[in-house]
Amino acid sequence: MQVLEFLKELTNPESIIHHGGLVLLLLVIFAENGLVIGFFLPGDSLIFLSGLICGTKPELLGTDITPLTLMMFGAAVLGSLFGYIFGRRVGPPLFERKESIIFKRKYLDITQSFYAKHGGKTLVLGRFLPIIRTFAPIIAGVIRVPVPTFMFFNLIGGALWITSLSLIGFFLGTQFPAIENYVGYIIIGFIGVTTVLLLRTYWKQRREMQADKDANEPPILMP
Repeated sequence: MQVLEFLKELTNPESIIHHGGLVLLLLVIFAENGLVIGFFLPGDSLIFLSGLICGTKPELLGTDITPLTLMMFGAAVLGSLFGYIFGRRVGPPLFERKESIIFKRKYLDITQSFYAKHGGKTLVLGRFLPIIRTFAPIIAGVIRVPVPTFMFFNLIGGALWITSLSLIGFFLGTQFPAIENYVGYIIIGFIGVTTVLLLRTYWKQRREMQADKDANEPPILMP
């Protein structure tokens, strides 16, 4: 039960900030951007909420928006770099790994399909999609994307993801302080939007994967 309670708290952006502060915030961002077990963490809503809190109650994080944004950016970039190195070290055997409650082969398949279509842009576009955000750098390592290319897209993706969400949150927090009373609804909204985007991407990639499979099947010869 204690483990379940811990995981429940770890998926709640408010709990992460209120109980873990800046250190746990950065660790969660790092984990979600490159650790296999980090795909379930609340990256988007957490970054937005950190910016919002920085605009309303900065004492909770003990820092201003500029250093906060830079630290989150660093955590995101380093997390993706860790995932990339992990992918290079493990390589293709990762696809043969036994499935568990945490690890699902389909997470790799959908990310690989997304990568096949978008290439390095996956490290930018995928930053805004749960699961793909976690597995994109790992796949880049598995297929051995050149380090300079990986870092180029890693830096751009990290900058766009962190700055857009944190600065929007900060702006709303400073201009409309009462918005902090609706944090619960905002988080639910984030979860809803990201879930819809993820499901849409998932089914689209599945259809494309099936279409490619059908196209590569040999024709049935009639007797």
